[in-house]
Formats: sequence, C-alpha cells, structure tokens
Amino acid sequence: MRKVLKISILVILLAAFGWTIVYLYGKSKKDPVVFETRQPFIGNVVKKTVATGSVVPRKEIEIKPQVSGIIDKLYVEPGDKVNTGDLIAKVKVIPNMISLNEAESRLKRAKIDFENATLDYQRQKQIYDEGVIPKADFQQYEMTYEKSREALEAAENNLQLIKEGVTKSTGQTSNTLVRSTITGMVLDVPVEVGNSVIESNTFNDGTTIASIADMGEMIFEGKLDETEVGKVQPGMHLILSIGAIEKENFDAILEYISPKGVEDNGAIQFEIKADVNLRENVFIRAGYSANADIVLEKRDSVMVIEESLMKFEGDSAYVEVETDPQVFEKRYIKTGLSDGINIEILDGVTMDDKLKGREKEQDTEEDTKS
Repeated sequence: MRKVLKISILVILLAAFGWTIVYLYGKSKKDPVVFETRQPFIGNVVKKTVATGSVVPRKEIEIKPQVSGIIDKLYVEPGDKVNTGDLIAKVKVIPNMISLNEAESRLKRAKIDFENATLDYQRQKQIYDEGVIPKADFQQYEMTYEKSREALEAAENNLQLIKEGVTKSTGQTSNTLVRSTITGMVLDVPVEVGNSVIESNTFNDGTTIASIADMGEMIFEGKLDETEVGKVQPGMHLILSIGAIEKENFDAILEYISPKGVEDNGAIQFEIKADVNLRENVFIRAGYSANADIVLEKRDSVMVIEESLMKFEGDSAYVEVETDPQVFEKRYIKTGLSDGINIEILDGVTMDDKLKGREKEQDTEEDTKS
C-alpha cells in the first residue's frame, strides 16, 4: 500500500513537471511576424517651402505736426476712415518767451515808425496838393509811408503767429491744424489731448499724432532662410494662411526678395514681400501673423508611394515587393519629386505591386480573451 502511494505521488510530480515544461514552451514561442503591404497610387506631389511673417498695409504713413505745442483737439479715433485733407488734430502753440519778447518789441518799433511816417505823409501830401513841391519829392514820403505800414502788418502777423500759430492772412491753412495726407483708415492715435508734441524738422522726426494706412492694398512681409532663398524668384505663387482667419487661404504673388540677409538667432534670413489678393467679404487687420507656402515644384497625376516604404543601400533606393504571401524581394527604384510624405516613382515598380510596410501589431492572449 505504501509502495503504491509513493508511485502515485511520483507520477503526479512527473505529470506536473511535464505540463509546466509544455506550458512554458508554448508561452515562449513567438507568433510569426506579419507585415502590412501598400500599393503605389496616383497623386500630386508638391514641393514647397514655408516663410513666416505678417500681413501689413502696402502704404502706411505717420502724421506729424508742423509746429511744436500741445494737442488741443483730436478729431479721429483708431478705425475711422479719412480722406486726404481731413482734420486729424489741432495743436495749441506754446510760445517761446524770448521769441515772444522780441516780437512784441519789434511791433512797438513798427508802430512808432508807422506813426511818424503817417505824420510826414499827411504833411507832405497837403503841401503837394497845394502845388508847393513836385511829385518826385512827394513820392519819397509816400514810399516811406507804405513801407512802414507793411512793416507794421508784418510785425503784427509775426506776433500773432508766435502766440497762436496762425495769422489773419493764412486763416484755415494754419500749421496748427494737422490734416491727413492720404485716404485710408486710422490705425493708431498714440497721443491724447494735452500731450506735448514736437514738430517735424531736419533735427528730429517729430511726434506721431496718427498712423494712417490704405487697407485696400495689403502685402505679406516675411523671412526666408538662406537655404531656401536660392530656389525662389519674383512672380512665384504663394498660398497664404492667416492664423486669425481659420479655414481660409489667400493667394499672393511674390514680388520682392531682399538682396541682403540679416542674422537672426544664428541663421541668415532674407526679407520677402508678396502682393496679397484680398476678398471683399473678409477684412484683414494690419499685423496679422501669417505663413506663406511657396510652391517650388509640382507634379500632377503621377505614380507615388509613401516615402516611409523606401530603404537605402549606398546611393541607391529600393523597396521590398511581395512575391508570395509574406515573402518579399528587394527591388531598386528610380525616384522623382518628394514632398516629405509621398515620393514620385519613375521606374522599378508597377501599380499592381504590393510593397512591404510596417509590422502588424499582434493581438495578445489577454486582448483575445477580453
């Protein structure tokens, strides 16, 4: 009885050991590798480069005063549309005390001279009318009288100009009235009533009272890397995408490439400009950031494959073509234009060939059970 029990326990242990070996072998056995296949297809291949920049008005000017002083009135706000000659602002002149004192002194002297010339003129005219002196002598006094009157008027105008920035003779054409020089939209008014402004002269640019631009003509200003600038030329077509206007693309024509590059973060960048084709129902604000796709080359309706299917051996490219189920052979190909995703195939495969792709993901036992 004891011998039978020992034999039974030994058999059970041997069976458990054998089952364990079989189970572990089954778990360690890998499933066969299966690869996906792809076929060539007809498509378009576009090689392009991207330039980043912004959309700005072609013509934007800054309105500056012709006299220094303080802003007395503002007639426009950002967003207003103005025409050439429309009032922008009025400047109140703050006179220089030295110039004012000199002008007042000049006016006093001019009044004294005029009063004296008037007395001489009236006295000599009476004598001339009586026939005592000849006309030639009288003309000298008449000329002196006219000169003194003109000097008095000039002194009065000079004093008024220093005080108010306007004279009786100029009237509405005063330099204190700042007017628009173009027709367009007011983009910015960086000053407020009460701000001091400086006139534009040969020594400084002056204070900007308003920025005005023609919003009906916009251009794209961007930068292009030196590695790409040699591939583009004026007249090329651009596809413009503006970040603030989703799902809308705009056409543009490249019209300018800077002849000189500028270093930016260690790379040489060249400025480019392109004329933007605007749409009547879309308003583009000045300064919108934009990306421009510049089409360098294009192939329409050609045989292409996914570039990830290609492999390289030295200077040659090849793909693996399926000859039997999951059996592949190497085949060298001749390629054309690539856009980084798809590549044009000139020779080596046909439309019916199945090309080796990536490995299929195998379902695990746990996934099968779930």
